Amino acid sequence: MNATDDVRHTGRVAEHTLILLRHSKSDWAGDEADIDRPLAHRGRRQARQAGHWLATHVDRIDLAVVSTARRARETWDLVSAELGERPETRHDEDPYAASGSELLHIVRSLGEELGTVVLVGHNPGLEDLAETLIGDWIPLPTSALAVIELDGPWRSAGRAPGLLRAAGRPPTA
Repeated sequence: MNATDDVRHTGRVAEHTLILLRHSKSDWAGDEADIDRPLAHRGRRQARQAGHWLATHVDRIDLAVVSTARRARETWDLVSAELGERPETRHDEDPYAASGSELLHIVRSLGEELGTVVLVGHNPGLEDLAETLIGDWIPLPTSALAVIELDGPWRSAGRAPGLLRAAGRPPTA
């Protein structure tokens, strides 16, 4: 993403916006189980940068659906600390190790009252979901964001291509 990407002033009104956020860089130094791996120092810095980008470029987030993996929860804690208003957060076991089709099921089950939702999860599921939603593969390295506008109800996500508004890691400060 570059600093000129601004998803607030697009001239187009989508029914819903889905923001995919891959967890930040985790620390492999310990012998924790995969689900219990914490963030590395670099990951904590990346998460704050992602949060700053969201605070600058997205007006409102209604809900965050966050994998219960420690690195995903820590990522969201740091990201959401940068936001002016912290959205409701739902910690969910389902995004952990989920396939793209399993993540699509999560998206399709969202309530229609939710305009903008962040899904904090893992690869390869997030990259597969992004490809399903926009029709093109995009890389989502650690701390990468993909902002996707969707027309129609959440339950029809993936049936028509969404519009990718921004993707990548936030610029370094």
